[in-house]
Amino acid sequence: MTLPGTSFSPGKDARTLSAMWKPTDTVPSSASPTLEPARPLHAVPPVEPAARHAVAASDQAVIAKGLVVSGEITGTESLFIDGKVEGSIHLPGNRVTVGRNGLVAASIDVREIVVLGKIRGNVSASDRVDIRAEGALTGDVVAARISIEDGAYFKGYIDICKPDAKPAVPGGPPPAMPDKPRPFQL
Repeated sequence: MTLPGTSFSPGKDARTLSAMWKPTDTVPSSASPTLEPARPLHAVPPVEPAARHAVAASDQAVIAKGLVVSGEITGTESLFIDGKVEGSIHLPGNRVTVGRNGLVAASIDVREIVVLGKIRGNVSASDRVDIRAEGALTGDVVAARISIEDGAYFKGYIDICKPDAKPAVPGGPPPAMPDKPRPFQL
């Protein structure tokens, strides 16, 4: 039996087998002779950006898409919200991420918050507030840093305070604006 693309030369040396591949030949891989032992293939895991792994899964609590939580949330771990939360969230040293499906109607006091879903309420962050393009935040923000991507929705008052300064109480009156603008000084 001769496979397409192979030739067998009978004669003195009957063990010679010559296999040649031609682009027009369509031979199933199981029918082709093996010339060297198969080497195990090592799967290389895909490399993801380090930002996605900023908080390990074991260090982050999750409120999944189908869950609804009403009341006060306090704790010592970071939180990912993809469900619905109403009330207050007090995680001062931690990060809260509101996922794309997350709906939050609460006052929030955290170190850092990332908004991909929707928040209605005042936010106080000792470090930063990050509103992504898909996110929406309606309420007052007190933070050391804020980032609002193009396409994001924000409606409210922003108070940027220095990290060492004590943040104002969210929901309180905004600082009084001067009657006259102060002249710019170098």
